[in-house]
Amino acid sequence: MDWEGRRESDNVEDQRGSPTGGLAAGGGIVGLVIYLLVTFFGGSPQTANLASQVGGRLADEFITTHSDRQLTPDEKKTGKFVATVFADTEDVWTELLKNTKTPYRYPKLVLFTGQVSTGCGGASSAVGPFYCPVDEKVYLDLDFYNELKHRFGAIGGDFSIAYIIAHEVGHHVQNILGTSNQVRKAQQGTSQVGKNKLSVALELQADFYAGVFAHYEQKYLDSRDIDEALSAAQAVGDDAIQRKVQRQVNPDSFTHGTSEQRKRWFTKGYQTGDINQGNIFAQLK
Repeated sequence: MDWEGRRESDNVEDQRGSPTGGLAAGGGIVGLVIYLLVTFFGGSPQTANLASQVGGRLADEFITTHSDRQLTPDEKKTGKFVATVFADTEDVWTELLKNTKTPYRYPKLVLFTGQVSTGCGGASSAVGPFYCPVDEKVYLDLDFYNELKHRFGAIGGDFSIAYIIAHEVGHHVQNILGTSNQVRKAQQGTSQVGKNKLSVALELQADFYAGVFAHYEQKYLDSRDIDEALSAAQAVGDDAIQRKVQRQVNPDSFTHGTSEQRKRWFTKGYQTGDINQGNIFAQLK
């Protein structure tokens, strides 16, 4: 991907060189519960208030385990790459939503290592990259990129990171458009299998939006970049992860979609560049 020398976003918070917050006993689990609470029940004032209260208590439980350190040259370069990709998402989505009733508002992206305090509570890198609708921030521990390569077999490359960022920004777009709240309301009162199917649709639409982003990035891409994104999508399919981790696949427990589905919806977004082509939910009826 051709990225050096271009605009970098001012909305990236790089916490990698700051003291690493180690969650006190129980903090990580409780923080994850709050994150899931917000994810499934939405950014209502009541939920946001609960998340804020518990998140505040979790922040008080943080203990410093490392001193400040200087980022390495490679870390600084990666940070500049992330900031450039994030700037591109700002440009693409501002343009795509400029004539809608819901113009794009910039989220922030937080780079962290190990643990992080968020508007959705405390979280560790074990959660993977995620978007918090309460504070409208994307959280990314770049060690996840190494997991994709070394544990789950992705081919790597800079555009696999861009795909991850674009997917999480896709969740921000869903939040802006109201899709996320609609899904959470639909999940209430249905079975766990029904909840999972709606969650899969939400994730596949975020993959579709990542593909739409890639469509408008083509002038910066080379022939390998889309292969890198598809390889990352393959690696994070529910079936691929379950097969790798637990040696068996349970489709009813899927929450993100199969490798084939994730690649297919990313590809559709990439080929069409049309956000109106991503109504995955209509196909569930």
